[in-house]
Order: sequence, then C-alpha cells, then structure tokens
Amino acid sequence: MARLKLDFRGDAFRSVLGFTASHWRRQPVRIALICCVVLLSTLADVLTPLYSGRLVDAVSNGAATDEIAWNAGITAFVMLIALGLGAVLLRQYAFMHIITMTLKMMSEIANGAFHHVQRFSTDWHANSFAGSTVRKITRGMFALDLLNDTLLIALLPSVVMLVGTTVLLGWFWPAMGAIVGIGSVLYVVLTVVMSVGYVAPAASLANAWDTRLGGALADAISCNPVVKAFGAEDREEARLAIVLGKWRSRTRRTWQRGTLNGSVQGVMLVALRGAIVGAGLALWRMGLARAGDIAFVLTSFFVLQGYLRDVGLHVRNLQRAVNDMEELVDIHGQPLGVEDRPGACPIAISEGGIAFDNVTFQYGSHVTPLYRDFSVKIAPGEKVGLVGHSGSGKTTFVKLIQRLYDVTGGRILIDGQDIATVTQQSLRAQIAIVQQEPVLFHRSLADNIAYARPGATRAEIEEAARQASSHDFIMKLPKGYETLVGERGIKLSGGERQRVAIARAFLSNSPILIMDEATSSLDSESEVLIQEAMERLMVGRTTLVIAHRLSTVRALDRLLVFDNGRIVEEGTHGMLVGRNGGIYRRLFERQALELTKGLMIA
Repeated sequence: MARLKLDFRGDAFRSVLGFTASHWRRQPVRIALICCVVLLSTLADVLTPLYSGRLVDAVSNGAATDEIAWNAGITAFVMLIALGLGAVLLRQYAFMHIITMTLKMMSEIANGAFHHVQRFSTDWHANSFAGSTVRKITRGMFALDLLNDTLLIALLPSVVMLVGTTVLLGWFWPAMGAIVGIGSVLYVVLTVVMSVGYVAPAASLANAWDTRLGGALADAISCNPVVKAFGAEDREEARLAIVLGKWRSRTRRTWQRGTLNGSVQGVMLVALRGAIVGAGLALWRMGLARAGDIAFVLTSFFVLQGYLRDVGLHVRNLQRAVNDMEELVDIHGQPLGVEDRPGACPIAISEGGIAFDNVTFQYGSHVTPLYRDFSVKIAPGEKVGLVGHSGSGKTTFVKLIQRLYDVTGGRILIDGQDIATVTQQSLRAQIAIVQQEPVLFHRSLADNIAYARPGATRAEIEEAARQASSHDFIMKLPKGYETLVGERGIKLSGGERQRVAIARAFLSNSPILIMDEATSSLDSESEVLIQEAMERLMVGRTTLVIAHRLSTVRALDRLLVFDNGRIVEEGTHGMLVGRNGGIYRRLFERQALELTKGLMIA
C-alpha cells in the first residue's frame, strides 16, 4: 500500500477534481452564482490600487482649498469605501451560498460512501479495518469543505487578481505589466510543481499511515475484553507505538517539505517585489510616473503580494484536500463485488425450496474451486443439518444461499427462482439467520429485536421475545426493552445475546431459517432455553443448521456431511451413525469420547 502511495503524481488530482466536479454539476446555478459574485468582489480589489493612486495625485497636485483637487480626492475616497464595502458584502453573499452547497455535497458524498461500504462484498469487509474505513470517510468529508473553499473562494479570486492587475498595469506601462505577469506566472508554476511533485507524495504516504493508525486504535479498542483477559495492555501500547512511530516520521517529512515549499515561495515574492518596485522607480526617474502612479504601483503590488502569498497556501491546501479525499474517492470508485443485475426484481419466497444446480464456486484468486458441478435439493419445510470438518464447505454453502458471493458456474434456485437474477435486499430479507456469535447494535433491546421488521409493534416485539425465552430476563433489566446493550451487545451474556438474536428471527417470520448452531459454548441452563426456542423457531420453515455438536442434530430430517466441497454422506442421524467407516460416525464417536473424558475428569 505504501509503495503505491509513493507513485502518486497527478492521478489523484485528476480523480479527486473530477469527482468534485461531478457533484458541482448537480448544483449548476449555485456554482455559477458563486463564481460571478467572487469575480465581482475580486474586481473591486483590482480597482482599489487605481483609486488609491488617484487619491495620492489629488493630494499632491493641489491644496485642500483647490476645488478640483478636493473633488478628485473626495471622489477617489468614496470609490475606495464603495469598493471595500462592496467586496465585503459580495464575499459574504458568496460564503452563504458556498456553505449551503458544501454541506449538501458533504452529505451526498458521505451517504454515497456509506452506500458503497454497506454493499461491498463479505471479502472486502473481512480485509478492511472498520476504524480505517470510518477515518477515510470522515477525513474525506471535511477535506471537501477545504477543497471547495480553496477552489472557489481562494484560487479563483487569486487568478482574477493576477490577470486583472497585469492588464491594468500593462495598460499604463506595458513593461510593468510584463514584469507582473511573467513573475506571477513563474511563482504560481513553481508553487504548483513543488506542491504536487514534492509535497504531495509525502502527504499521501502520511495519510496512509494516518489510516493505519485509525485502524490500529479501533482494532485494539473494539477487542478490549480480549486485551484485559490476557493482561496485554502494555503489549497493545507497544504495538501502537510502532504504528505511531511510522506515522510520526511520515508526517514530519510532509510538514518539513511543506515548510521548505513556503520558504521558496517567500524568496520568489521578495524577488518579484524588487523587480516591481525597481521598475516603478525607473519610471519615476524617467519622468513617466508621478507620485500617484508610484502609489498605484506599490498598492497594486502589496494587494497582489497578499494574493500570491495566499496562492502558496491555497495550493498547499488544495494538495492536502486532494490527499485527504483520495481514499474516499477510491471507495466510490471500487466495484461492489456482488451487484444486482440490471432489471433485477424482488424475489417472492412462499415455500422455501432450495436447489443447487451444477454449482461451481471458488474464492477470489484461488486456483482450485471449492465446489465443482455441485448439486443438491432441499425440500420446502425440510430441516437439514450441515456437518463436516472445518473448511469442508458448510459455511460457504449458506453464504451462497444468501448470495454473499456469486457462483462461478451453475445456478442456485429458491422456489425455482435463480437468486442471481433477483435483488439481494429482497432475498436476504426473507432469510432469517441466527449466528453462533450474534452481533447486536449499540441500541435498545427493542430496536435490536425489531431490526428484522422495523414496523413491528411493541406487542409483536414482546411476543417474539417470549417465543425466544428472552422476555423474562429483559423485564428484569433496569429499563426493560429500552436497555442499551453496548457495542456489539457486550452488556449481555452469550446466552442472552443468542436469545435476542432468536427473537429477531421469530419477528422476521421468514420462510427460510439458517442457524449456525447457537448452543456450542453456553452453560446448561442457557442451552436448554435456547434449544427449546430454536425448536419452536424451526416449525414450518425450511431450516439449515450448521452443526458443531452432533448431539443436537438428531431430530433433523436430514444431515449433509461435507468434505472438501462435496457431500460425501447424507441421511438421518440414525442412518449415518450406523454406517461403518463413515465420516459422520467417526465425528460422532470422537465427540462422544471427548464428552465422556470430560465427565470423568469432572
């Protein structure tokens, strides 16, 4: 990742500015209005030195009693006040519009990034730090504010000021206009080259380590129970110190390069000042300039110098904003992995029959497929257990049914409908899942249960909780159903989390149920309650149970024994146990032996 960042040149600028321009096009009238107002306010600054020179001429050419000189001085004074006040009011008007525009763009971009992140593939989420992703989005959002201000309120006026001052001075003294124009262009070009070619690569790499820092912090904080369990606070701090050290060195280099860039710009401004003031003195010595003209030249330079000095800052801000937005724009540009086909329609599942029709599937860049010409049928309402060693293909089987991955070949049908041709949202909304390690939101218990059906009434939520044997423990909590469960449900025990997840599945009332056996690591009392709730939940539904403890699958209609992506045995518990040399029998005997040893030790 870091090596890629070092190759940064202009690609990031093109992609980020193109991305920003695409959002500008959604508000064309406001953009045009802001540009016009900014141009008018800058023209007021361009004309200010001219009337300053006229005021000096009026003062130097006659006494205050000279009516012509007095009127000229008053006119110049009024124009200076009018130009200054007009510039302030116009800029305020532009600021009001750019605030509205930028906030709208920030909302759209953050929402778009969130839309993509939610729909990225399971692999993408498995390989990405949640903290890093959040950091990319929030950093990019606020960089957009800086980018808009820099382009519309800062750089645009600077360009107008440069062109306007060059034209105005060149109108009176062509040589002076040439000095200002050429000197200013050289200054801007040098500033851009140094920012893009010298500072930007270092800043891009520093941002990469800033993202890693956010990921490392989030990883350690979210796993704090594990850290405490192993007394590993010092170890995690040492691990973070390594990341901080890299971040510090990369950031120091970026800041040092930015400082050197500013010093070079300062030297260029001194040289330009010398050329302009020297040319003004030469014109005065040759009798081609009066006192007011010199005042005009000097005022023009000082106003222009302020803009040029700011150009350096603005270009650095532009470079920083582009670097900060780069990863956010990358999120928008990445393919989703699993996408709905054009014209995909919602799926309607009534019975819940499932069929794998000659399915071939392989993970990512794996050369060997996990499934090859794999076929199996599960009848509507059938309760099927998935058994096998770790890595045999059980979990992949249910993930393919949810279309968390697309198959390489063949089809998966539900009630005769190819799931690749329907919308993912409608498919997953009709499949209830109870995971071995259920994940809860840091929201109320009522919100977590109702997540399966947001429009559910409180009575429906409570009935689902009763069916899941969770109503009683919920009512004993201080705030009952309004109790916040903590991040990922950390305030609840494992058994309580499982029962909330089962309540959520009850409320969804989906025709297909997937259960990653939920009783493998619970105490006996919780196991009994959850087993009873699971049996109630399976009634009338096509059910797939990923079996870890084989003693819990005896009552299922059929067991599928997986090995290296193939179903090598199938039948009821009794049939498979009675098969000499079978994989299922061997697994069952091993678990029975381990249980016997455990009881003897106890």
